[in-house]
Amino acid sequence: MTPAILTLNAGSSSVKFAIFTKADDPKFMLKGAVTGIGSDARVKIKSAEGVILEEVDLPEAQARNPGEALDEILAAVAKHAPNATIKAVGHRIVHGGLDHDGPVKLDTKVLAKLTTLIPFAPLHQQHNLAGIKATQEAFPDAPQIGCFDTAFHRSHPWVNDTFALPRALYEQGVRRFGFHGLSYEYISHKLDEIAPYYQDGNVIVAHLGNGSSMCAIRDGHSVGSTMGFSALDGLPMGTRCGQLDPGVVLFLMDQMKMPASEIEHMLYRESGLKGLSGISGDMRVLLESDAPEAAQALDYFVTRIRREIGAMTAILGGLDAVVFTGGIGENADLIRERICDDMDWIGIELDEDRNRKGVEIISSDRSRVRVFVLATNEELVIARHVMAVAG
Repeated sequence: MTPAILTLNAGSSSVKFAIFTKADDPKFMLKGAVTGIGSDARVKIKSAEGVILEEVDLPEAQARNPGEALDEILAAVAKHAPNATIKAVGHRIVHGGLDHDGPVKLDTKVLAKLTTLIPFAPLHQQHNLAGIKATQEAFPDAPQIGCFDTAFHRSHPWVNDTFALPRALYEQGVRRFGFHGLSYEYISHKLDEIAPYYQDGNVIVAHLGNGSSMCAIRDGHSVGSTMGFSALDGLPMGTRCGQLDPGVVLFLMDQMKMPASEIEHMLYRESGLKGLSGISGDMRVLLESDAPEAAQALDYFVTRIRREIGAMTAILGGLDAVVFTGGIGENADLIRERICDDMDWIGIELDEDRNRKGVEIISSDRSRVRVFVLATNEELVIARHVMAVAG
């Protein structure tokens, strides 16, 4: 039998997982996901070589929540990795609050504190915690390690960490936390492997997907992020609004008499690309659409990213490299092209052919700023953290 690590990323409608060998340098064995939980559930499993081993629809009764989805994952692991024995479990947890700037072993006290953070990340935190509960029951003897998306950003300078609100609120935790930290951590380490000159410099990483954000990284440390107190802030996303004047929320409450729960639902689930287009929050759908509303939604998405490139460059005091990652960042060459178009004033010049092919470096040889396309790997970061904490 092979001692193995299970990594888990539980969301509201999907549970992603991966299996790694339990070693100082974890090796990937298997990965997959259950998507469409509660409605059109589907399980998809891939081998270490990327071969699809299983892809089937599930009856609604088999995956009504993340806990039941885990049953499907465990069955898939037993079927496709029969020699793997789960010795430790690593969890992506979106919000770690003020207490966690690194991975931690999950116990009753830690979990109780993380439960209080559910209002900070309502789309994610409760499902992360549900995944922990399910794996505790499935693997009672395996240590459970929490890895936090907010941890990478705890190095922010104070001016990039605070709001201009009464100071007591900052002390109580009302501050810019930043998210997608596991992805940024991986990209930072990857740059150190392939291009250490840039990893040591001023880098903007654009994690673009259904959830999108950007991070300013200097010498491998986060110094600024587009996301703030919650995962709503910054760039427009698939269904989330991005940056918003707080006066809008006051107007909705006072003048339109919308209850907080209704506003929350709108901002998290009905806004962003979905709200702007009235069509879909899926970038692939919008890129294929001829509707003017789809074009306007894409214009807004691109414009906000270009604006943040300027802001992040100011935070860094210069720019050496830009990295695109995430589902959109890695796959949508047209979006990358539009973002970088006419950005020679800041030192960015794309090579059109390289960008279409999506190779690792898509900037031209003349470009002062190097532009990368790098696939992120949050699961590997989690597996490494598990080994560091649990051994």
